[in-house]
Amino acid sequence: MKVVVVAESFLPHMNGVTNSVLHVLAHLRRRGDDAVVIAPGSSMLVPPTSDAVERSEEQVEGFPVVRVPSLPFPDYPTVRVAAGFVLRIRQLLDRIGPDVVHVASPFVLGWRAIQAARDLGLPTVSVYQTEVPTYASRYRLPWAADLLWQHVDRMHRASTLTLVPSSFCKTQLRDRGIRRLKTWRRGVDGERFSPARRDESLRAEIAPHGERLVGFVGRLAAEKQIEDLEAIDALEGARLVIIGSGPQEEELRRRLPNAHFAGFQGGDDLGRHVASLDVFVHPGASETFCQTIQEAMAAAVPVVAVGRGGPLDLVDGGRTGWLYRPGDLDGMRSAVEHLVGDAAARARFGAAAHETVAERSWEAVCNQLIGHYARAVEANEKLQRLHAKSFLHQQSRLTGLFADFGDWESFGDQFLPRR
Repeated sequence: MKVVVVAESFLPHMNGVTNSVLHVLAHLRRRGDDAVVIAPGSSMLVPPTSDAVERSEEQVEGFPVVRVPSLPFPDYPTVRVAAGFVLRIRQLLDRIGPDVVHVASPFVLGWRAIQAARDLGLPTVSVYQTEVPTYASRYRLPWAADLLWQHVDRMHRASTLTLVPSSFCKTQLRDRGIRRLKTWRRGVDGERFSPARRDESLRAEIAPHGERLVGFVGRLAAEKQIEDLEAIDALEGARLVIIGSGPQEEELRRRLPNAHFAGFQGGDDLGRHVASLDVFVHPGASETFCQTIQEAMAAAVPVVAVGRGGPLDLVDGGRTGWLYRPGDLDGMRSAVEHLVGDAAARARFGAAAHETVAERSWEAVCNQLIGHYARAVEANEKLQRLHAKSFLHQQSRLTGLFADFGDWESFGDQFLPRR
């Protein structure tokens, strides 16, 4: 297949969207498929698109990366928001001629790609990966939530197929009238995230008095609700570990004075930090999936998470971890206290968590993705035939109408004012 992957965010910014796109590209390379990535550039100064693919010097997994003009997101300059018009993306897609357009977490650039692909009759597979409307209140813009949901509805109704990562998201979008939904979860790297990577020297460095390590991994941003961890910052016998970076870091250092801030960790270093935790905690209530929970489970670390969104599918309460009601910080604290204080429960929950995700390889889930591509291509072909029949039907009706008037002159006489 020839696939164009349109990424709302991409390298060098590393997040859940980028991570999943990288795994998809690696899978396409192994299969021998062809791919092109379209992603925001680092500035507004991006050359025209006429030979952008051939001219591209940036490659990932052997595939060219075409950058489009972008602007920095306010208060978060490492995140780039694509600028420009649908025409640029349509020209790119027309020149590349893909079989399918994979739109990763569409919002600005992704919406342009959906419109451009529709203009060209190309199938789109849109991956619903970020619940942007719920971010509005976290960023003090509650009035914007309804407008953002309208945009989400518009994008996914226009897509050939929408992939959702959890049962919560499937119900959420279906209740909004969006159809053509399929579930596509995320894989986990069982070599990188493994109990074998537990590092006792790292644990001793972070907790020299033998405290249990209670960790969070993710972007230090408002939508992750990391400030809720104040409820366990001074928990007896435990030390909070914050792994990640982002615009809230300085504020969180003030609010969580007892926590160890490990900074951004990637690759095997991230696997080592995760496996060295005793309990993983995630307070964000707007997660469509929550890949970091799955990675912690792969490392045999029990999880405490808010009971909304993706964690509902991932965490089996009382077996692999605990879920608490959104906003119930006392419930979160009690769940963490239980696991910190009960070594047998930690071991039992951790073993069950590891077993639960053992078969969720990226190879397996990316093979499922190829099947979704094929479904989108088939559905689009049917849709194009339907449009063609509708067009011909309209033409025949017009032809019949003209015939009823006898000729063009008499047809015009029926409607044009007489002089």
